[in-house]
Amino acid sequence: MKNISSVLIALMLVVVTNVSFAQAKLKFGHIDSNELIASMPERDGAQKQLQAYANELEKQLTTMQQELESKYSTYLQQEGTLNDVVKEAKQTELQDLQARIQKFQQNAQEKYQKKEGELLQPIIDRANDAIQVVGKENAFTYIFDVGVGAVVYFSPDSEDILPLVKAKLGITAEAKKPVE
Repeated sequence: MKNISSVLIALMLVVVTNVSFAQAKLKFGHIDSNELIASMPERDGAQKQLQAYANELEKQLTTMQQELESKYSTYLQQEGTLNDVVKEAKQTELQDLQARIQKFQQNAQEKYQKKEGELLQPIIDRANDAIQVVGKENAFTYIFDVGVGAVVYFSPDSEDILPLVKAKLGITAEAKKPVE
């Protein structure tokens, strides 16, 4: 019985020592990836390209809507003088134009999102790569992204790695201020 007690006590000491050692090795960090990406100089260029693309789509939509309004206005002015066959044809034409506008809006939204992904994904990838490198170089066990809202609490012992990642990317405080 004494042997079993001695073995259990020794085993507990080993477990407690291992747990304490494991806890001592854990190193946590956090970063606001949104702030990081906002501070990256190449983001401005991507945003300008994206805005220009959105303006092109908006211009085309406006042209289509003006065409619909013009045709509808003409239809309303002539409605009383049109025979049933012509009236029905004009109504069908207006409905088809309205359907084309709705289809264009749908396609434009999808194309805009695709273009946004094409322009921003390389920036996001570069930021993620820098975070990975900083994590490995500084022996972090975990790095939490507080910018995505998934972390509800982090200890003051958690290190903010944003300055380390900015340094890895060559971003200085003067280079770019975060956009709010």
